[in-house]
Amino acid sequence: MDDVIGTGLASTPTHASRGEPVLKEQQVQEILARAARGEPVLGIARALGIDPKTVRAWRARGGWRPRRARPRASVLDAHAAWLRVRAPEVDYNCAVLWRELRGLGYPGSVAQVHRFVRPLRVAARQARTATVRFETPPGQQAQVDFGQRRVWIGAQHVAAHVFVFTLGYSRRLYATAFPHERLDAVLAGHEQAFEHFGGVPLQIVVDNAKPVVLERTRDGTVWHPVYADFAAYYGFSPWAHWPYRPQTKGKVESNIGYVKKNALAGKRFGSWSHLNAWLLEWATTVADVRVHGTTHEPPMARFAAERLTPLGSRPRYVRERVKLRIVPADALVAIGASRYSVPVRYVGTQVKLRETTTGYEILHQDTVIARHPRAARHQVVMDPTHYAGLLRPPGLASPPAPPRWDPDYPLGSDVEVRDLGVYAALAEEGAVP
Repeated sequence: MDDVIGTGLASTPTHASRGEPVLKEQQVQEILARAARGEPVLGIARALGIDPKTVRAWRARGGWRPRRARPRASVLDAHAAWLRVRAPEVDYNCAVLWRELRGLGYPGSVAQVHRFVRPLRVAARQARTATVRFETPPGQQAQVDFGQRRVWIGAQHVAAHVFVFTLGYSRRLYATAFPHERLDAVLAGHEQAFEHFGGVPLQIVVDNAKPVVLERTRDGTVWHPVYADFAAYYGFSPWAHWPYRPQTKGKVESNIGYVKKNALAGKRFGSWSHLNAWLLEWATTVADVRVHGTTHEPPMARFAAERLTPLGSRPRYVRERVKLRIVPADALVAIGASRYSVPVRYVGTQVKLRETTTGYEILHQDTVIARHPRAARHQVVMDPTHYAGLLRPPGLASPPAPPRWDPDYPLGSDVEVRDLGVYAALAEEGAVP
């Protein structure tokens, strides 16, 4: 009796259909433990307050297993096939499904519809978020992006924008930090990575950040002209990942987290150059040699198979200071503190400004549409040919049309003006004496 009270098994619930107790996992484990110590079946049954047959049954099974739930008939069974195909069409809206089911003769509650649809909705959500890992051949692709992490530089706790460049095949990475994410940092990060790896991949996947992508349209990506020129110079094709789909550049996203949590955790630096020297050391001594979780190889070992386009002896890219403008209604583009004309047909379009040694060139879609010498400040420089059809010499302006509906002007006073050729033709016919 004392054993029964101590184990708390005297009040074990009984299975309604077979009259045998429903044992929990802990209870079965105690039966098996007592049996393993050599206690007799009757002694275990007496101590735990259960039937000896139950003890023998669980001893034969050798471990606890949950009872299988018996399938229960439901009034929804007759509509189950219809629900599976209809639910996705109404975005798994149970209120709509219940209303339509009632029209089909369903007598049950909306709660039953919710219970039936819930696993369908969960499975659909999981299917939408599931992705297939996309692997690229050696030398084909790299992915780049920035990650932000506050770090100590001297006595200041500053935001470091860490540029991470990841080769798609080998997963080898290059990281360097900047105080910002402007276009200068993007270009410098690319070039440092090219030099670190000794070559350039065929394609680089970038974020949709404004320094490189001006806008996304149905027709494609509008690249910043400097970045487009930079890509052409080094011979790679830029590709912007789909907005709100960061998994399309998952390799670099993973490495950004790796850099922030491994390379920068608990670190303090004396300067920005000290920070970047450490990132380079960490990349070559830690990141390059660890066994990658996806490829199960060190990135440095796989890097031997990367087929990058060699840099050769080409110098670093010299960034041309390019600015963009929208041409206003007067076709005068502001440059510095002065304004310079372009042909009026470009009003409302975006143009690119290029500074030369003597003045400015204004381009539309890489075509030079205007050239001007550099003027002093607060000047307006106009080329009359840019306004062809709009400007007339002084004194040649057409007079306005006379009023036609003046009530004080006598009717019939207007003299019809005819071409002299009409009178010449009439004279030849003898109509004019």
